[in-house]
Order: sequence, then structure tokens, then C-alpha cells
Amino acid sequence: MDVRTKQGGGTKQGGGTKQDIETRQGIDWEAALELWRDTRAPDGARTEIIDGLVTVSPLRPARHAFMAGRVVRHLCEVLPEDWGAYQTLAVTIPARLGLYVPDLAVAPEEALNASADHVPASALSLVMEITGPGPARHDRVNKMTGYARAGVPLYLLVDTCRDCGPSFTLYGKPEDGGYRVLQTARLGEDIQVPAPFHATIRTGDFPT
Repeated sequence: MDVRTKQGGGTKQGGGTKQDIETRQGIDWEAALELWRDTRAPDGARTEIIDGLVTVSPLRPARHAFMAGRVVRHLCEVLPEDWGAYQTLAVTIPARLGLYVPDLAVAPEEALNASADHVPASALSLVMEITGPGPARHDRVNKMTGYARAGVPLYLLVDTCRDCGPSFTLYGKPEDGGYRVLQTARLGEDIQVPAPFHATIRTGDFPT
């Protein structure tokens, strides 16, 4: 068994293999979950399992909460009453030995079990990640592959680690562990979220 703790943090993108579990030989999913539950992190830190490693990321900047809150506001205009947008939901992809806590997850309320400390990522309809602090590769590659492998229909990546300022990429049509790029946008441009949402996310008042 190899379960470790780490402190720190168009075109089809992402990608995985049909032997996701086999390529991580020796890592036990249940043991990783137990280590995740037992990890004591500072208040506000995000504890996740990424490719079998329990990873603790620093407290997220206030602007991340601001961005996520704005997206929630836009989505709530179109979400049915029995759906929710959640900012602290732990979601699991056992086939990728992953447990992620995305900046935003959208799912029907019936997918949440009050007695569980996580839900399967396959229950989500949309997920959003905002890069940094911590390795941006996790959001750009590892988590993207995990969400695609779980069949999450839409993945919105807000990349704040670019020299030219924040960028937005909406991915969809998951297949074979990868996504297709549906739209890219810069700060100030609208993002059109397709069915089942048919929502417009306006980024003009997002922080730089």
C-alpha cells in the first residue's frame, strides 16, 4: 500500500487510460479515504486526494470566493428549485483515486446524502475550479481528467495563474477521460453555459 500526504498544494484535453486503477498499483482507495478523514488541516485549507495522494492546499484567496459567488448568482437564475450550487462539497472519483473539493459543484439535491462526507462526481452536472494557490496542474490536468472520467458534463476552468490575466475555459462532451473545448473567454467577456442550464455568466465585474 502506498498512501501519502503532500503539503502544498475544439481540441480534446485531459486524458486517462482504461486502466486507471491498475496504473496506481499498491494504492488502496479505502485507506486513502481514511487518511483523508484523519488529516488535520488549518482552518480554511482544502484537503483532497489527487492521484492517490492526500494533498492539503492553502487557504483560498478572497477573490476565489468572490468569483464562485458571482457564478452561483448567475446559475441560480436558471437552476430548478431542487438543484443546488455548492462551494465546499467533497466529490469522489475512485477510478482515478481522487477526492476533490471544487470551487463550485452543481448537482440535484437528491444527489447529496446527509449521512455521507462525500458524493460521487458522476452526480454532478457542472463543476468549476479556480487555479492557485497550489499547483495549477492539478486543475488544468489531474482534476480535468478525473471529472471527464467520471462523466461530469461541464467543466469550467478559471485560470488565474496566467501573466495576461484571468482566463475562462468551458469544457464539455467528456469522452475517454478528456473534454472538448466549448468556449474560451477573457475577463469581461460572457460565458455561455449550454443545456441544461442555458445560462450566461458575466465576468465584467470579476476581480483581476
